[in-house]
Amino acid sequence: MAAQNDQGVDPKTAAAIAAAEAAGPAAGENVRIDSWIWAVRLVKTRSIGATACRGGHVRVNGERVKPSYSVRVGDEVRLRHAGRERIVVVKRLIRKRVGAPVAAQCYIDNSPPPPPREAVAPISMRDRGAGRPTKRDRRELERLRGLDGRFRGR
Repeated sequence: MAAQNDQGVDPKTAAAIAAAEAAGPAAGENVRIDSWIWAVRLVKTRSIGATACRGGHVRVNGERVKPSYSVRVGDEVRLRHAGRERIVVVKRLIRKRVGAPVAAQCYIDNSPPPPPREAVAPISMRDRGAGRPTKRDRRELERLRGLDGRFRGR
């Protein structure tokens, strides 16, 4: 335990890493790519990971892969998801989903930094006592908020 504390890992994270290793595959077993990207929290659900694989958004060592592809330690995984590309190198194989600090220990992140957030337009404030907004005012507010004003139910 003292050796792990010298590396800067707190005892809770060290215990979680040990639990993740225990939950990892046994010798000779493999881990599916869709399961691994879900377990290390690159995607929210395993089905999203499988869909990304089927759609060609996941590449391992430059090759498009199916959801059933067996990932190995040292593989470079490229995932296009949520408008950005994540590039990670597999450090540890895990099968079960773990907490974010432990998941970060399972890969080396070589992704480019996320693009800067676009400047958000200031929210227009109506003057106090200006009365009820007119239809024109309401439509302008909806346009600024990104709504088109049409009913989106059903």
